[in-house]
Amino acid sequence: MSVAEATPEIEAPAHDRAFLGHPKGLGYLAFVEGCERFSYYSMQTLLVLYMVKYLLVPERMAGVLGLTWAQGALYNGLEGQPLASAIFGDYSSLVYLTPIAGGLIADRFLGRRITLLAGAVVMAIGHFLMAFEGAFLFALLSLIVGVGLFKGNIASQVGELYKPDDLRRAMAFQIFYIAINVSVIVAPLISGTLGERVGWHYGFGAAGVVMVLGLLLYIKAGPWLPKEDRAAAAKASAAGVNYPVMLIAAALVVIALRLLAPSVSAVEAAGISGQIGLGTALGLLAGVSASDRPRLIALLLLIPILALTLLTNQEIFNAYLVWADGQFFRQWPSWLEGVQVNLHWTTITFTSPFPTSYMITIDAALSFSMLAAVALFWKWRSDRGAWEPDDIGKMILGSLFVIAGGLCLWFAATTQGSGKIGLFWPVMFHLLNSIGFAHIMPVSLALFTRIAPKAIVATVVGIYYLTFFTANKTVGIIGGWYSTMDTPSFWLVHVATAVAGLVGFTLFKLVMGKRLGDAPVGS
Repeated sequence: MSVAEATPEIEAPAHDRAFLGHPKGLGYLAFVEGCERFSYYSMQTLLVLYMVKYLLVPERMAGVLGLTWAQGALYNGLEGQPLASAIFGDYSSLVYLTPIAGGLIADRFLGRRITLLAGAVVMAIGHFLMAFEGAFLFALLSLIVGVGLFKGNIASQVGELYKPDDLRRAMAFQIFYIAINVSVIVAPLISGTLGERVGWHYGFGAAGVVMVLGLLLYIKAGPWLPKEDRAAAAKASAAGVNYPVMLIAAALVVIALRLLAPSVSAVEAAGISGQIGLGTALGLLAGVSASDRPRLIALLLLIPILALTLLTNQEIFNAYLVWADGQFFRQWPSWLEGVQVNLHWTTITFTSPFPTSYMITIDAALSFSMLAAVALFWKWRSDRGAWEPDDIGKMILGSLFVIAGGLCLWFAATTQGSGKIGLFWPVMFHLLNSIGFAHIMPVSLALFTRIAPKAIVATVVGIYYLTFFTANKTVGIIGGWYSTMDTPSFWLVHVATAVAGLVGFTLFKLVMGKRLGDAPVGS
């Protein structure tokens, strides 16, 4: 998400229907975003497994530049799976924080196109650096910076392909979203298989190759993309947030938190990334106008509630994969076991156990399906004139499904016995959790953009993604408990966080619901 968006006057002729009835630029942007999401979710899928099963063993850790220092200075001497969880928490949280800076750089200095190209290059470098164990931390840093420069500076270009009265605009974003979801489903199948079956570096390398492909496609797409109006973008950005005030306030908060950390355990547990995140949120609050601040405070109150509800979902990429790798009965059906598929360049053989990363594909496929199913369900009820809950009501309902999903994991762990866990309860978890996710995340994003003052809508979207920052940082901490806590209790902790989210949503609706409902839209 960029910090501010402007919609310049562009030449977007209605007869441009070269891509599924849409402008040719949409096809390029959809494929470029698909490549970036493929690379990102390849990393999400492999990172924790790679660290736990390969990298974070004493004989290899010594060869990673800066890792021994980071282990002592940043992670309090953690080892093994808890260290992997903490590193994952920092990486996966910071990729949701740096886009705020990426949007600022695009709007104020470089423009979206150059910023996006720089992000793609840096991300590709990061993926290829993952092939060198000694450069592991530099690879993560490159990916964090690259995602920050890339993310959000592409989606805004989709809307700019169309004039304001072009009815194709809504469908364009649906096509764009489909490209993202296809990539999320496919990435674990390709990069996960290569990483787990051939070699970890092949999986990361595949992500880098696809990112380079996206970069080349974006360069080729230049003639069919909307022209940038840098002056308009900078003006719109300046109208929303006082960035000098924001940056100074954020820096002061971070410095204060660093000074407090040794004496306040909660601040110390948050780590440098958590302190930067809090500083950014409070800095943004300081940088907006006094008239916009009350609504912004209300939305900021939702972030910890949303993050609590999201914890189980975000744990899927962390401790859940470690658990699945060691405890799930990942067996192909008997009719598929041993089947070979001959492709032009290779032969695929279905052998058990199938790669752990395929659990991410199961989750992504169900998530995509449930997003569509939930949207169609509420549209069907609306068309019939039946009752439909408001935004907060849907999030309360979603929390119930998240709780039910977490209980599936608890039940699977409780009834495991001495054998492996069958896939029924894990798949039920993914199904119920996906229904809950579909009731919470799209609805909450719509609420944020509806309530946001018009001048800072894009900034509010940036604040919204601090939800993922908070959730992923917390997951990095809680995920480290997996090695020392019995598994049923570990998943009960996640159920408890979802219950806390449910209580938070309910209290928020009781206290703030009417105020938000009466708030003028985008004024």
